[in-house]
Amino acid sequence: MMDAVRNADIRVLEYSHSAGNERYRKKLSEYYLRLGITVSPSEIIVTTGGSEAIVFAFMACLNPGDEIIIPEPFYANYLGFAVMAGVKVVPIPSSIDTGFALPPMEDFEKVITDRTKGIVICNPNNPTGYLYGADELGALRDICLKHDLYLFSDEAYREFCYGGEHLSAMRLEGMEQHVVLMDTISKRYSACGARLGAFVTRNRALYDAAMKFAQARLSPPGLAQIMAEAAVDLPGDFFDGPRAEYMARRDLLVSRLNAMPGVFCPNPGGAFYAMARLPIDDSDVFCQWLLESFNHEGETVMLAPATGFYATPGLGKNEVRLAYVLNLPSISRAMDCLEAALKVYPGRQ
Repeated sequence: MMDAVRNADIRVLEYSHSAGNERYRKKLSEYYLRLGITVSPSEIIVTTGGSEAIVFAFMACLNPGDEIIIPEPFYANYLGFAVMAGVKVVPIPSSIDTGFALPPMEDFEKVITDRTKGIVICNPNNPTGYLYGADELGALRDICLKHDLYLFSDEAYREFCYGGEHLSAMRLEGMEQHVVLMDTISKRYSACGARLGAFVTRNRALYDAAMKFAQARLSPPGLAQIMAEAAVDLPGDFFDGPRAEYMARRDLLVSRLNAMPGVFCPNPGGAFYAMARLPIDDSDVFCQWLLESFNHEGETVMLAPATGFYATPGLGKNEVRLAYVLNLPSISRAMDCLEAALKVYPGRQ
């Protein structure tokens, strides 16, 4: 990817097409085809990161005052993007006791109103690492068709699934006019700084609406498209090594957490995050205390308080998100820190 940019014969760093360079969109359609997703280059808008794909989706599909349903805990920036669009997020809690499985459809039915226009999922999930299965996606398909809702599917972590197959929402039968795929190369190739994503839909009217936003911001990053085009040609086994490494990190993290008294951590099925319930009074206070007032052998550990991933007040007070993006020795040291901290934390429950 880096060599593709270094060796590119660039005379003028010009605007690309607002939908992205056609060469790259053709490459992306090849990438999706290998995943069983049949889309044409004319159904893809290249975006400035996955964030812009989400913004385009909300802006093109929703009007101010509309509502979207999101199982919580969820990626915190969905709230910010909803505010930008003037949209209300209606959360439906999932439980750590079920590993954050999709809530029952009855919970969705209870909150659907004439303002409800869509459901948002992240699969595999950030922050929980939960991987939605075929039955759960089938249930979402049925409720979307029943109530004529969009299904916004954030699939940033699809390459990192452990012990289960990833099923894209784009493969759901009968949902051609309802699914909006929001994608990114940030996690796939550890290329967050490239700021390159994709908005994908087979709904032509929706695509045309999103293109107005794409034209308003002119074009996605040009050098990043050169990088990402080269990435599509990586060998098919490219992800085997990273996936195995993440599995080893996950297994170490989860086993260490569940060995600590009073701690529970479900085994995540994908991504590189885990949510854990700790014997603490307040995750915000605890995480701040770790950074400001605690050290173990000169080190401490930074966690994300789970309250930031819930929209329902009061939820996540004894939960934290951990990202297993460190090497195995560093994860071991981090768990040593956490175990020592829990023994002396003043607010231990």
